[in-house]
Amino acid sequence: MKNDLFSHKADSYDKNEKRVENVDNIARAIADTVSLNKGMEILDFGSGTGLLLQRIAPHVKKITAVDVSPSMNDQLLAKAAHIECELETVQMDLTAEALDRKFDGIISSMTMHHIKDIPGILQRFRLLLRPGAFLALADLEPEDGSFHDEDTGIFHLGFDPEEFADLIRNAGFQDVRWNRVSVVQKPQGEYPVFLITAFTGTD
Repeated sequence: MKNDLFSHKADSYDKNEKRVENVDNIARAIADTVSLNKGMEILDFGSGTGLLLQRIAPHVKKITAVDVSPSMNDQLLAKAAHIECELETVQMDLTAEALDRKFDGIISSMTMHHIKDIPGILQRFRLLLRPGAFLALADLEPEDGSFHDEDTGIFHLGFDPEEFADLIRNAGFQDVRWNRVSVVQKPQGEYPVFLITAFTGTD
C-alpha cells in the first residue's frame, strides 16, 4: 500500500466501539494463549493507532510498532506517553522492506487481509523471530465482501483458519492452533474473528 489509505479515518479510528470491543477480545485471547513476560520484545505488525499494543504493553518490555500508514503512526505517537512499555514506531512496508532485528513474538490484529502475499509475509515473520518465539495473528473468517464499506487495500475476504494454519506450518512454525475469539457486529451482518498462534523451534 503505497498511498495512505487510512489518512481520512485515523482521527476517528479509536472511537468505533465495535472495533475497540473486537480488539479487547483479541488482546485478552493473546494474553490467555501466549505466556507473555516483562522481558519480551515483540513486534506489532499493522499496528495502526496502537489499539492492540496498548493492551499487550503492560505484559512485555518493548513493542516495535510497524505500520505503513503515516497518519496511523501519528495517532499512535500522540498517545505514546500512555503506553505501558517501551515503544518504538517504524513506518515501513514490511512486505517489501527488511527489518534487521529479532523479536520474541509478533502480534497482529485485522491486518493480514490487507496483505497480498501471505506466504511471503509469513516467511518474513519467521526470519524476524528468535528461537522459541511466538506468532499471534487475528483476522476475519471468510466473509462475503460486505465487511468493508470502502476499499482500503483489501486482498482477501477473510481466511479459512485451517488453510491459514497450513500456510503457517509451511513457513516453518510449530504448534499451530486457532480459536474463534470475537464476532464483529455490523448492521449488515456478523463477522467472526479468529486468533491463530504458533511458535518457532528452540534450536
